[in-house]
Amino acid sequence: MRERPLIPPAQERWDDLMETPLTVMALVYLAAYALRILGHDLAGPLRDLCLALTYTAWAVFIVDYVVRVRLSGLGLFRFMRHHFLDTVVVVLPLLRPLRVVSVYDRVQRRRDKPRLTLYARVMAYAGMTAGLLGFAGALTVYHYEYTAPGATIRTFGDAVWWACATLATVGYGDVTPVTPMGRLTAVGMMGVGLALLGAVTGSFSSWLIQAFTREDEKGPPGNTPGAS
Repeated sequence: MRERPLIPPAQERWDDLMETPLTVMALVYLAAYALRILGHDLAGPLRDLCLALTYTAWAVFIVDYVVRVRLSGLGLFRFMRHHFLDTVVVVLPLLRPLRVVSVYDRVQRRRDKPRLTLYARVMAYAGMTAGLLGFAGALTVYHYEYTAPGATIRTFGDAVWWACATLATVGYGDVTPVTPMGRLTAVGMMGVGLALLGAVTGSFSSWLIQAFTREDEKGPPGNTPGAS
């Protein structure tokens, strides 16, 4: 099995530098997208501003991706193969929260270092990912469903309820998408829901095991060598 190439120091520094700006850009992208979908009565200039913000945020993600490809020294196709999730995020910035997978990967690679802080980050990222992707999924489904013939998702509230049930993999069936894009979004959210559930459960279990192991290694009081 091939090992994933090590990340060059220059790329790590760039990633650390861009983490906060890219997160802000992802939120700008989401806010502009939400206003365009929900603001049916928005004036033309406001809709144009939202569209400009959407494309600006997208451009920032593309520039970041190009810089990371250059700094990695892998070339475009090798970088895409080894950083598939980052490539997906460039195509659709709404999926940036899915970088929780990268954080989880770093947890698994640091077997010789304390990892409690990283486990907490994984669980926090997973929670934020669920919220952001649920909101994004609700927006997308609402956009394609509310005017579709025979649709049961007629309001944004219906879409939010559907997104929560889908991410939780419950599937009550009281509201369901009927359009091709709505159903495609549903398939993606089902997969994300399962992945997030697995990441949180696995991280929490590993955190508990590590915490109990540390307590066992301390031993009971008075059990140290030389104690009488």
